[in-house]
Amino acid sequence: MELFDTHCHIHESDVVGQGQGEDETRRRWAKLGHPAPSQLIAEAAKADVTRLLLVGCTVEDSERAVTVAAQHEKTWTSVGVHPHAAEEFVADTAAQQRFAALVTQPKVVAIGECGLDFFYDHASRAAQEQALRFQLTLAQQHGLPLVFHVREAFDDFWPIFDEYKGLRGVIHSFTATQRELDEILRRGLYVGLNGIMTFTKNSAQLAAARAVPLDHLLLETDAPYLTPEPVRATICTPKHVRLTADFLSNLRGETVELLASSTTANARKLFALG
Repeated sequence: MELFDTHCHIHESDVVGQGQGEDETRRRWAKLGHPAPSQLIAEAAKADVTRLLLVGCTVEDSERAVTVAAQHEKTWTSVGVHPHAAEEFVADTAAQQRFAALVTQPKVVAIGECGLDFFYDHASRAAQEQALRFQLTLAQQHGLPLVFHVREAFDDFWPIFDEYKGLRGVIHSFTATQRELDEILRRGLYVGLNGIMTFTKNSAQLAAARAVPLDHLLLETDAPYLTPEPVRATICTPKHVRLTADFLSNLRGETVELLASSTTANARKLFALG
């Protein structure tokens, strides 16, 4: 059995210190003792998680992801600017040039995580939209899929998305309802489910998770975030995809083997991995 963690941030796991990259992510990895990415990859393989996508959130973070992915087999990169980081990005033309250059690096198979986050509003909505459009344009130019972060913002996200033709991608960390799921599927996008599903009490979210067609489903962790039950009090790592897969198998009435083979095949198709 092979599982694919299509969204994790282990490239920051052994970086000590703050100031560049993803500070909050590094603080979480520090609680685990700064494990090396190679250690996390080996532990994941023992849990049948054999493929990983390292997802960038800033220019520096994406550069780090590219470096780490190049050092490991069956590990790829999505380079992105998270909506939280949009304000600084849109004001820095040099950073935009550095980011554009990353897209052509080996093992870069997607752009993101990008999108809109109106729950936290860490960046202005105008800056979030500008950063999103920058990445949508790059995806069009290079024919790459996208990893989307959309929180409390679908009504604003869809009109922007629909302006760009031929886009492919996944809505990462889906926690919405059937209404949003219908819009996602209508556009041919994939749905990423993670540990949230193992502890949510929202029946509408669980119903939507059951309703995702198997051929449009991806599995992910968002490690070091969103640790699934029954180990929620610990730091999330890619091996925990297996716990989410087991939960979804029971929720959806599918064997875990079928869920694993289908979601891995979906990821390989979306990210053009053969």
